[in-house]
Amino acid sequence: MNPNFPLYIPSKSRADSRLTVKALEAMRVPFRVVIEEDQYMMYAAVIDKSKLLVLDKSYQRDYNTCDSLGDSKSKGPGPARNFIWDHSISEGYPWHWVMDDNIQQFIRLYKSHFVQMSDGTGFRCMEDFVLRYENIAMAGPNYFMFIRRKYPEPPLIFNTRIYSCNLIRNDVPFRWRGRYNEDTILSLDMLKARWCTVQFNAFLQLKTTTQYVAGGNTEEFYADEGTLAKSRMQVAVHPDVSRLVWKFGRWHHHVDYSRFRKNKLIKKDGLEIEQGVNEYGMVLKKI
Repeated sequence: MNPNFPLYIPSKSRADSRLTVKALEAMRVPFRVVIEEDQYMMYAAVIDKSKLLVLDKSYQRDYNTCDSLGDSKSKGPGPARNFIWDHSISEGYPWHWVMDDNIQQFIRLYKSHFVQMSDGTGFRCMEDFVLRYENIAMAGPNYFMFIRRKYPEPPLIFNTRIYSCNLIRNDVPFRWRGRYNEDTILSLDMLKARWCTVQFNAFLQLKTTTQYVAGGNTEEFYADEGTLAKSRMQVAVHPDVSRLVWKFGRWHHHVDYSRFRKNKLIKKDGLEIEQGVNEYGMVLKKI
């Protein structure tokens, strides 16, 4: 089983590693990779050319970086993500997937066991859930590193940030922005407009840390300036819910999502979910 909606991977200088590409190929899940024009031959040597899309440079020129640095440094993956959003609309899709290029595996959390996903069923399950409701703008799997296997975890969490593997509704009035932390910025843009987000713990992504794999933004951003600039941008763009903190030997941003608990799901007309007990031992009420 494969997802109903198209899946894209924006990638830069990672033709050699291509972790997400390899993971999806092993699962036999279709995808396309968005690259910059000058890297086409590098990627075409290792990926089927039919799966490659060249980024329209206008998306880089017109991108809102949320700072005044202009073209003096990389604008990050945001321009490619906006190109992907519009590309999926041009093909007639109501939703699309966009994934970072450094995801090693996708995992199913089942009764406190981690099971590697072998096909696209998990993506289809997440799609089926969001399509039950009128006001979900974005969803995606949680990070594997944030789940404690021997502790009970809810199958999903509402109204928090969605990182690195995003299922996005195409008709919402938002776009990616920010040179850094664009995942958090977009999540907050949606939540402040009273849309809902869904983070799945039942499905997880095993992602390498941002600075571990060469390529991407490693050289442009983190190798020289660390994490302070990205954390400062988050606080500057959403200061009412964000603050700068020092922990684990480096700067981070901390976001308080508690105010968004009041964002309630609106089920679609005619939706019925039968009462019962799911695999987590949770009682489901018929709605």
